[in-house]
Amino acid sequence: MEQKINHSSTSTNEIIISGSSGWMILSFLVLALVFAILILITPGGPAKLTSGGLLIFLVIFCFRGFLTLEPNQAAVMIFFGRYAGTLRTSGFFWVNPFYNKTRVSLRINNWNTPVLKVNDERGSPIEIAAVIAWRIDNTAKAVFDVESSLNYLQIQSESAVRQVASSHAYDASDEGHKNSLRTDLEIIAALLRESIQQHVAVAGIVIEEAKIAHLAYAPEIANAMLRRQQAEAVVMARQKLVDGAIGMVEVALRNLEDKHIVSLTPDQRAVLVTNMMTVLLSESGAQPVIQMAQTTQ
Repeated sequence: MEQKINHSSTSTNEIIISGSSGWMILSFLVLALVFAILILITPGGPAKLTSGGLLIFLVIFCFRGFLTLEPNQAAVMIFFGRYAGTLRTSGFFWVNPFYNKTRVSLRINNWNTPVLKVNDERGSPIEIAAVIAWRIDNTAKAVFDVESSLNYLQIQSESAVRQVASSHAYDASDEGHKNSLRTDLEIIAALLRESIQQHVAVAGIVIEEAKIAHLAYAPEIANAMLRRQQAEAVVMARQKLVDGAIGMVEVALRNLEDKHIVSLTPDQRAVLVTNMMTVLLSESGAQPVIQMAQTTQ
């Protein structure tokens, strides 16, 4: 019994076949071999010897049909240059001895792409590499539609990594929200997996997972980008300090006025705000002279 698995995007459809029980055929062939030997050792004419020898030859030839498959392993059968089907079930089987059998592993493999030098969306040169978990799903495509499925994956995955890296910035931008390579790892991993899958679908390969394994600025701009990141961090820290100082000054002025501790003129309020901001934001120990009252003459 045969079952066809059709995929509209494939040029070679996978055909699932089932082999005969290897143990049953082995028992039959052993009995046939014993019978052939008995024919040879018993007295008889040339015709009897010829038939016994021919039977032994046929039995030995039939032994070519035995096949053992481990779990997650398949065998592609080729009958005189024509694709006959794929056996996927693990066990001990017997198939047509005229079949040429090509074993294909269905297990998950890992592939680490080399470190690639790419310009990101902003034009900054970066270094990027990915780790890819993949397996063969369509054995017919993997054997007949590409020369080497592993070599095809290696080349196409590098192309996909370059495509994803060049369409995204290394770091997040202040101009709107857009996914970046460094901060949005899960989203980038999903995009990378989808991109690689589109590239290798013709080879019958399924991408289980794809993640960035290495990401850094290129050496020629690494120092400059590090200084830029440090400057951005300083600006953000200063902004938080300013926001906090403004809040503290606002609370202080409100408490002074609500509790009637002191009455300040607009000029005195400006001086007080200036001195408080100086104390709160100064990196050194500032000691301003705060004038709380004004003497009238």
